[in-house]
Amino acid sequence: MPPLVHQLLEKIPLHVEDYPSPEVMEEKGVEYIDDLCGLYTGIPITHRSVEHSGTLPDVVTIYREGILSAAMDESGRITPENLREQIRITILHELAHHHGLSEEELKALGYG
Repeated sequence: MPPLVHQLLEKIPLHVEDYPSPEVMEEKGVEYIDDLCGLYTGIPITHRSVEHSGTLPDVVTIYREGILSAAMDESGRITPENLREQIRITILHELAHHHGLSEEELKALGYG
C-alpha cells in the first residue's frame, strides 16, 4: 500500500473478521457470507458537519471469507498475488467510501 493509505489506516481502525454478521448481511442485502469483502462504517468526510461531533469513530472492516472467494481463480485456486491484490482493492474501496465515493463511482474507477 502507498504511504498515504498507511497514514489513513493509522486514523481509521481496520478490523478483520471471518465473515459479516447476520445483521450486516441483512442490512446490506448480502445472501452468502463470502459475498462481502469489506465494509466502511462511519460518516464520509464529505458529509460531516459540526452536528456529527460525538458520533462513533469510523471503522473499515474486511471479511476474510469474501476476500478469499474474490481472490479465487476459475479453477478454485488462490495465489498469493491474487490474494494480495484483492486485499488491496478491498481496503482502497472502503477507504474511498470514507472519502465520500459511492458504489457507482467506485465501479467506474474499477474498484466495484
